[in-house]
Amino acid sequence: MRAGAAAAVAGAAALALPGGAAVRRAWALGRGSKFRFGHLQLAASSNPRPTALRRLAWEIEKRTSIDVELDSPQVTPTSPDLHETPVLYLAGDREFPLPARAGIEALRRFLTFGGFLIIDSAEGSTDGAFDQSVRRLIEAVFPPPQPQLALVATDHVVYKSFYLLDRPLGRYALSPAMEAVERDGRLVVAYVQNDMGGAWSRDNFGNFEFPCEPDGERQRELAFRMGVNLVMYALCLDYKTDQVHVPFIMRRRRWRPDDGADPAGTP
Repeated sequence: MRAGAAAAVAGAAALALPGGAAVRRAWALGRGSKFRFGHLQLAASSNPRPTALRRLAWEIEKRTSIDVELDSPQVTPTSPDLHETPVLYLAGDREFPLPARAGIEALRRFLTFGGFLIIDSAEGSTDGAFDQSVRRLIEAVFPPPQPQLALVATDHVVYKSFYLLDRPLGRYALSPAMEAVERDGRLVVAYVQNDMGGAWSRDNFGNFEFPCEPDGERQRELAFRMGVNLVMYALCLDYKTDQVHVPFIMRRRRWRPDDGADPAGTP
């Protein structure tokens, strides 16, 4: 796992020279080895939830052993540093144009050679203009007969890569299932239509920006858990497929979403 490698390097950082002279902290992979999202920008596509990724990144840093960079750079499919952001996030609430041919080919290479794309609809519907644009994008990146978006089974490892879940919730609970593109046994695109970013977003005063409907703060917590699971899946793939992990996970769960407590605090 990329983040695991960074953690291992950090663990060996404090060394001493002969005679007691200390050396400064070592970063063999550089500070850029932290995991960070890339906020995918496609032409005039909007960014309806600008604070969402920073909050999710903070939660991942707090809840897991992944070393996370809180700021997420905006990238395009042809950005020269695209490979430095292994997980891309595309959010929207309206129609967007397809990238040029070079962008389509670059995005195909990124996804084919290990990248992961999370698409998050903030439309508040399951068949709006953003949804139609997403389906055109997938068809352009992976022309038929290559796999297109398909429903993800509730027993897929993405629902148990860190937390045990059975559906992808967000600000809304409109769609009971996640859609995804699978290539060679690996999900490369995950598409959720419940506005996860709307559940994650916080303003500068630490207040959540949008209510979660219909289940309030319990639903918000489950939206954070889905975000964590998606990142853990992108980094670990099917590590948690083996059911032997499930009892351990259940024992380690100190907090349940129906407890009414806020485990997150404020960043």
